[in-house]
Amino acid sequence: MNTAEKINQLRAELHEHNRRYYIEDAPVISDLVFDQKLAELKALEDANPSLFDGNSPTQRVGGGVTKNFNTLAHEYRMYSLDNSYNRQDLLDWEQRIHKNVGVDALDYTCELKYDGASISLTYENGALVRALTRGDGFQGDEVTQNIKTIKTVPLQISASDVPERFTIRGEIILPLSGFEQMNKQRVAQGEEPYMNPRNTASGSLKLQDSSLVAERPLDCFLYQVVTDRNVFKTQLASLEAAKRWGFYVPSHFTHAANMQEVFAFLDYWEQERSALPYEIDGVVVKVNQLAYQEQLGYTAKSPRWAMAYKFKAEAVETQLEDVVYQVGRTGAITPVAQLKPVLLGGTIVKRASLHNADFIAGLDLHMHDVVSVEKGGEIIPKITSVNHKKRLPNNPPINYISHCPECHTSLVRNPEEAQHYCPNVSGCLPQRVGRVAHYISRKAMDIDGLGAETIQLLIKNNRIESYADLYALTEHDLISLERLAEKSAHNIVQAIAASVTVPFHRVVFALGIRYVGQTVAKKLAQHFGTIDALMKASVAELETVDEIGIRIAQSVVAFFADGVNRMTIEQLRAAGVQLEQAISSQPISDVLADMRFVVSGVFSRYSRDELKATIEQHGGKVSSSISKNTTYLVAGDKMGPAKKIKAEGFGVKIISEIDFDALINA
Repeated sequence: MNTAEKINQLRAELHEHNRRYYIEDAPVISDLVFDQKLAELKALEDANPSLFDGNSPTQRVGGGVTKNFNTLAHEYRMYSLDNSYNRQDLLDWEQRIHKNVGVDALDYTCELKYDGASISLTYENGALVRALTRGDGFQGDEVTQNIKTIKTVPLQISASDVPERFTIRGEIILPLSGFEQMNKQRVAQGEEPYMNPRNTASGSLKLQDSSLVAERPLDCFLYQVVTDRNVFKTQLASLEAAKRWGFYVPSHFTHAANMQEVFAFLDYWEQERSALPYEIDGVVVKVNQLAYQEQLGYTAKSPRWAMAYKFKAEAVETQLEDVVYQVGRTGAITPVAQLKPVLLGGTIVKRASLHNADFIAGLDLHMHDVVSVEKGGEIIPKITSVNHKKRLPNNPPINYISHCPECHTSLVRNPEEAQHYCPNVSGCLPQRVGRVAHYISRKAMDIDGLGAETIQLLIKNNRIESYADLYALTEHDLISLERLAEKSAHNIVQAIAASVTVPFHRVVFALGIRYVGQTVAKKLAQHFGTIDALMKASVAELETVDEIGIRIAQSVVAFFADGVNRMTIEQLRAAGVQLEQAISSQPISDVLADMRFVVSGVFSRYSRDELKATIEQHGGKVSSSISKNTTYLVAGDKMGPAKKIKAEGFGVKIISEIDFDALINA
């Protein structure tokens, strides 16, 4: 046997052992023997680089670095699913299907709705050739190198009935045990724990170093085979084939002969989902016959043959142990409930926001009350009610604080606002740290490497007073602080220097003017053109800008009336920060001239920012709220009912993104 034959034999053996271990959970060799074979293969490959294969089992460990993830078109569009929240929604959906396909009886498949990051894998001649994230459904980011490190993704399929080319879709999942272990390590290293498994799994796909992805305990659950020809007759048959080919298709799916059997499946998993080793947020019900799926087709955003049934947010009771108060960069005070730790949705919940004094009063919350907690959108814990029957007689009511918990300044509250504020702008440490953190954030000046703890050290050690002082920092200033190595200090100084090229509208956002978000900052930058013109603007002049009301106008004037802020602007000017709008290129067309648009919902062809930019490129204007002056409401998936009602009340025409495309292409 020559070297090439030996390498191919080892690869085939290791692919098969990977399948037996990770897919079938039935290994036939020990870990030691597997590792020995893998080491032998790696040695042979290293000695024979001309025989390299990107799908070799040795590539599982990663090591490739991807600086930029290419955006590629999906061969088959990845649609989103329509959601239902009650049984009647499913019955109504079934009636629509019956009407469209012209049959009285249908059967279904029921599959768990995994809570992870969507992925699309393409295979040619049994080999993995491409992995794309969902993106906007039309195109996604290529993350093939990172996906190859996930053990439950087969790199090479040897089954004889595999199509020559096909795509298979699924979810990248971070099991709860792996998520908890990762967070234990982060806490032990003094880092903030990850928020939830879904976001961590999604973020893992975009890590630049694939060896870091290989260290994460990710799984890939597959649920849909897509080809350009009819390989199967039913969804059930396609799932069983995918399992046979070596894909990880969890066994928790079933065939339902009718809607009553669908309901039984929903009832079971609504109760048992907490026992799963990974997170789900519902069940996906699909018409089983693929011929009927093809006949039903798609709406602009969703398949007509599938429906996601979303479970109610899980709620648990626990005890309120304390209320602490956090100070934001604008001085806003946020009360936070400290809870007796409780398991909720697969994670331990210890805190929940109480929003403001009115929210606490509305709950009639007392210290040590037993409260009901659920996760809003399955992510953010929130207190929804108080169990007054379990309240003890000596539980004292919560009296909202009157002084800042950090600097002890008396709090203020404007009559028209819900939140209390600390007015000590220049002397309150969390506000100072928060303003610098906002200035360096990704959507503002995008200065990497500075965390909140480092910013606090810089302020406490008198290295900086405000974000303008960042531009005077030297590597020595940073190295003299605790925990900062020379290379880190060098990178931070380089990132600060690079930020002077950030465009003017992002600088306006970075200044941290109260009520001035990204959209308002862009409008101010476009209207006034320079920081000097903006600083001179009166309340009346500011109100002439589209979407700028009295509250924003007053806030902008107050910000620039402050001598400290004006001095900060001069420091930024001296540092070379962009304080005027660059001359923009000509619009693509003026087909939308004199038209005003409101954009709401989630879109498949565009991101919301892309849609807004396209409107402006064709001469239109974008507003955040509907008024009698609005020309069109561009409505996407999950648009709230309030906007629809308001648009109808003003007689504003509601259009889809397809209608919008027709408008600009007219």
